[in-house]
Amino acid sequence: MRQSGRGRVIDPTPKGGGLSLARRPQAETPYSGRELGTFKDSLRAPIHRWFRYPAGYSFRFVDESLDLFGVTPGEWVYDPFSGTGTTLICTKQKGINSYGVEAHSFVHWVAEVKLYWDYDYRHLGRAIDVFLKMARKTAASAASRPTIEGVFPELVYKCYHPSDLEKLYTLRELMTNEIEDVRFRDFLRLALTDTLRGAAAAGTGWPYISPRKNTGNQSPKNAFAVFEKTVWQMYHDLRVVSGSLPPCEIRNVLGDSRRKQELDDGQVSLALTSPPYLNNYDYADRTRLETYFWGIANSWGEITEKFRDRLMVAATTQVVRNHHTPETALSREILEAAPEVYRTVQEAVNRLAELRLTKGGKKDYDLMVALYFSHIFAVLRETHRVLKPGGHFCLVLGDSAPYGVHIETDNLIGQLGLGLGFSKYSYYQLRTRGGKWKENPQRHSIPLREGIVILKK
Repeated sequence: MRQSGRGRVIDPTPKGGGLSLARRPQAETPYSGRELGTFKDSLRAPIHRWFRYPAGYSFRFVDESLDLFGVTPGEWVYDPFSGTGTTLICTKQKGINSYGVEAHSFVHWVAEVKLYWDYDYRHLGRAIDVFLKMARKTAASAASRPTIEGVFPELVYKCYHPSDLEKLYTLRELMTNEIEDVRFRDFLRLALTDTLRGAAAAGTGWPYISPRKNTGNQSPKNAFAVFEKTVWQMYHDLRVVSGSLPPCEIRNVLGDSRRKQELDDGQVSLALTSPPYLNNYDYADRTRLETYFWGIANSWGEITEKFRDRLMVAATTQVVRNHHTPETALSREILEAAPEVYRTVQEAVNRLAELRLTKGGKKDYDLMVALYFSHIFAVLRETHRVLKPGGHFCLVLGDSAPYGVHIETDNLIGQLGLGLGFSKYSYYQLRTRGGKWKENPQRHSIPLREGIVILKK
C-alpha cells in the first residue's frame, strides 16, 4: 500500500470506478490508531496542549497524513476547518507551507498565539518571572483585593470558589493593563484561558458546562498555582519546538471555508481536516466560559451574533426555522452534482420533519441536516479547486442518527466528492462511537462510527 519511510504513496485508495449509494466496504487502514479522530494525543504534546479542545483531532493524524502522501517542504497543505491550529502547527514543525481557515474568532485567536514562536527566550523567561512576582504581590495585598460583583455573567460565578475567581480576575486585569507587549500579553492571556477549566470548582467538562453555585463550601483550587504551572509549561514547550526550523509560510485565516480562498487553482498538494460532525454539537457554546470570562460575550444572544451565526450549520441552535423550509433548505446544486445524494438526504430531511412533530423538544434536525450538507458541499467544491490533480483530501468524520434516522455522513460526503469531480474515495474506520449513551432511554440504538474519508482529485 505504501513505501517504507517517507516515500511517496502512489495511490492508497481502493481500485474501482463509480459507486452505488451503498457504502463501499472499508479498506485496510493505512493509519495507526483508533484515537486519531480525538484530541487525546494532543493533550500530551507540546504547543498542541495549550488549549484543550475536544472538537479537535490528534496531531498524529496530521503527521501520518503528511508521511502517507509524501508531502515535503515547499508544498502546500490546506485545512478548511483549522480550529486551534493542529494542522498548521504540524506543518510548521516540518517546514511545509500551510493555509488554514477558521470561522470562530476566539478559536482562531488561540491558534494565532500557538503559532507564534519567535520570542527571545531569555527575555521571555525573565518577563514571566517578573509578571508572576507582580501578581503574587498584588494578590497578597489586602488593599488590592478586587471587587468582582457584577463583573461577569452568572455562569462564571457558579464555576469558581470566590477566592479563586478573585485571583483569576486579578491576573486578567494585570495582564490587560500592565503588559504593553502584545505578543507577551497574548501568551499570558492564553495561559490564563487554559487555566480556567483546571481552576474551576464546578463541572466544566466537555461538551457541556454543568455548574452549581459555589458559595465557598468547597475548598479553593488555588487558581494562581494552576496558572503558574500552565504558563511555565507553555514556556518549556516553546523551548522544545524552537531551534533551527525549516522556513515555510503559515497562513492562519479568520474566514469562511465555504467561500473562495486566496489560493490558486491547483496550489495545494494535500487537504486535511475534521469538519463539524452532524451531531448537534454547538461549537459556539463550547467556548462560553472563556468568552464570558474575557468579556467578549455576555449573553446567549451575543454568542449567537459574534460566533454562532458565522459557523457552518451543524447544530439545531444555529437554525432559525422561519428562514427555511424542509422542502427548499437543501441546495439544488447538490441535485445537479450528485442526484442520488440529494434524494437520499432529502428523504432523511422529510422523515425528520415528520418525526420532530411527535417529539417533545421538536428539535430542528430536519433543517440542520439540509443546511449541513448544503454548507459542506460548498467546502468540498472549494477544496477541489485548490487541490492539484492527483492531490488528496482527508476528512475525519462521524456519522449520526438524529431521532434515530441514520445519516451516513461519511459515505454521503464521499459521494458528493465524486459528484464534484474527485476521481475516487475510500473510507477507513477508526472506532465506534456512542456506547456511553446506551443506557439513556432517549438515545437511539443505532451504532455509530468515526473514520477517515480520503478523496482523490
